[in-house]
Amino acid sequence: MARAGAQVLARVAVAVRAGAAPLWWLGVVAAGVGALVPGLTGRRIGLLSGAVFFLLALAAVFAVRRGRYAALAESATRAAKNDVLQDRRVTLHNWRRRHRWWLAAAFLAAVGSSFALPAAGGMLLAGAGAGLWAKAARLGRLERDADALLWVRVDWLAKGPAGKRVGSYRRTGIAAGDAAPGGARRPARV
Repeated sequence: MARAGAQVLARVAVAVRAGAAPLWWLGVVAAGVGALVPGLTGRRIGLLSGAVFFLLALAAVFAVRRGRYAALAESATRAAKNDVLQDRRVTLHNWRRRHRWWLAAAFLAAVGSSFALPAAGGMLLAGAGAGLWAKAARLGRLERDADALLWVRVDWLAKGPAGKRVGSYRRTGIAAGDAAPGGARRPARV
C-alpha cells in the first residue's frame, strides 16, 4: 500500500525494454512463417527487403526521442523517501497487457504482408524489438555513467517513458529496485 503523498515509480529502462522481447519473438516467428510463403516478389527479394527493413527499424527505434531521453536523464531529481519503486516484473506485465492487441495486430499484419513480400514484415517487427533493446542498453550506459538509476512516474507512462506528459525523471542509487542498469534482470545474489 502506498504511503500518503507517495508516487509509484517505474524504471525507465524497463519500460523501454518491455516491448523488445515480444516484438523480437513475434517478428522472428512472423518472418519464419513468411519465409515459407513464396509471395508475389519471391523469397529472395522478400528476405533482402526484410534485412533492409530490419536495419531501418532498428536505427529508427533507437534514434527516436534520443535527445529527450538524454535531457530528462540529465535533469533527473532525487526520488523522495516515500516514493514506491515498482518491480520490474510488474512494469513488464503492465506494458504487455496494455499493448497486447497492438502486438497481435502487428503480428497478423506481418504474416499477412508475407503474401506480397515474404518475411519482410516479420523482420521489420524484429528490428523494432532490437532497436528497443539497443535503446535500453544506451539508457543503461547513461545510468552507469551517472551512478544512478532512472525512474518515471507510472501515471505518466501512457505515451511512453519520454512522452509529452513526462515532466522529469527521478533517480535513485544504483542498488535500488530489482533491475540492473539497462532494465535487465539483476543476477541472483548468492
